[in-house]
Parts: sequence; structure tokens; C-alpha cells
Amino acid sequence: MIYKDYYKILGLETSRVSIEEIKTAYRVSAKKYHPDLNVGNELAEEKIKDINEAYRILSVPASKRKYDRTWNAHNVRETQKNLRTKESIFEMFLGNVEKTANNSVQTPMVGQDVETEIEVPIEEAYFGSEKKISLKTVDGKNKTFSITIPKGIQNGAKIRLLGQGKEGTNGGKNGNLYIKIKIQDNKTFKLNGNDLYTDLLLTPWEAGLGARVTIPTMEDETKIYIPQGIQSGEKLKIPNKGYHTTQGGKGDLIAEIKIVVPRNMSEEERALYEQLKEISKFKPREVAKKEA
Repeated sequence: MIYKDYYKILGLETSRVSIEEIKTAYRVSAKKYHPDLNVGNELAEEKIKDINEAYRILSVPASKRKYDRTWNAHNVRETQKNLRTKESIFEMFLGNVEKTANNSVQTPMVGQDVETEIEVPIEEAYFGSEKKISLKTVDGKNKTFSITIPKGIQNGAKIRLLGQGKEGTNGGKNGNLYIKIKIQDNKTFKLNGNDLYTDLLLTPWEAGLGARVTIPTMEDETKIYIPQGIQSGEKLKIPNKGYHTTQGGKGDLIAEIKIVVPRNMSEEERALYEQLKEISKFKPREVAKKEA
């Protein structure tokens, strides 16, 4: 059976990657070897087949776990094989190599990965930013890292810093540092999936008569129509004004209606409310009782 290193095919160095990282690596590789960009290139045609096959296996958690067992076993065999080859070469030129006290060759061991979590304001996540963070290392010391927050990073996504995990042993590589991103809501917007939620405050007359109002978005402002008779708690959806999606689009902006009555009314406003009280036949509590 011919072994295929699906991680290497997608340009990944380790199996310790998230599904999102696999998707990103797939898009980069597929674009590089796309048939339209490699007309007549038979090697590229074979390469794109392997890329699609690797993505099909690694993008599904169940099949990825099954493949990872094969991948890890293969790497162990390759490491042992390389060590035996090196030992033979040294013995060829230098005679018997001095081994450890128990007459065994020390296998290089990769250091453990380390994971931490940081909160990122929603504005920085939406637009992208450069950020300096200070973290405690495994020996208790503070170390400052400069990281790039990609534009539109997803809540819960991880940023990988190569070689910043625990130290390897016997010449093995250091592990990696994974920084999990937790997007922090602000006073205006709350993130839910790829949708953004915001409160839209209306006066009683705007809600009763209908109006055209301006509502803030992450990038600017947009105008929306308020239908006549809208109630507190109702929601209006503004398409494509939400948070970035992994497909390059945007979610929706959901505006929840909150009708606000003025706290301090002028004499004229109070008189109008008194007049409305006298002439209106609207009795919301009776309506609610009938509907119950």
C-alpha cells in the first residue's frame, strides 16, 4: 500500500491543526494547482487530485482521527529508520558510535504544544489588527509576543506560533503555541455565529407611525424602514451587514426594537400625551387577555 502524507500534500507540518486551518491550507493549495492556471501540466493535474483527496479525508473529524493514527505510526517508523541510517553512517566512518548508558540511541522528541486563550475586541477581530500580548512561559517568566489578528477571524479560531511551545528533547523540535481567540462584544454589537445583534431605540411616534431611521453598522451607517405599529422585542434583519463568514461573505445585522418613552417631558408633550389618552381606544392589556 502506498502511503500518502495528506498533511504534507496540503503544506501542513503537523497533524495538530484545526479544521479551519485545514480548510485554509486546502484553498491555498487548490488555487496554486488549479487546472485553469496549469493548462497542459500533467503534474499539476495529479497534484490537484491528491489535494482534493487529502481535503476529503482531513476535513471530516472522524476520518481525520482515523488517518492520524496511520500518520503518527508512519512518522515513528520513519524516525526510527532515519536514526538507524545515521548510526550506520557514523559507524562506517568512525567505528562503533558511543551510545547511552543502557546501549540505546536517544530518540529526538518534539516538545508539547501549549494552548492559551485571549479576548479580542470585536472591532479588532472585524477589521484585523497587530497585537502584542504578554504570556507566562512554562518556567513562570513573562514573554511578549507580536501576533497578527487576521481580518474576520472566527470566534474560537486558533493562531499558531511555531516553536513557541515546550522545548523538545534530544534535539527534537519545540512544540507550538496555539492562541485561541475569544471575540469580545462591545456596547453596540453582540456576535452570534456570523450575525451581529444590536438594539434599535425608537420613539413611540416612530413605532406607531412608521419611519425611516439610520442604524450603525460595523463599517458605516445604513437606513432602514420601520413599519407602522412595530412592537418592542420585534427584530428587523439587515442582510450582509453582519460579521465576516469563512466563505468571504457576511452574516446579517439583527436590530431588536426597543420603544423608549421620554423621561422628562415638556408641558406641550405632556398635553399631547394627555390628549392621546382621552381619545385613544387602544387597550393593550385587554387585547393581551383576549389573545391568551
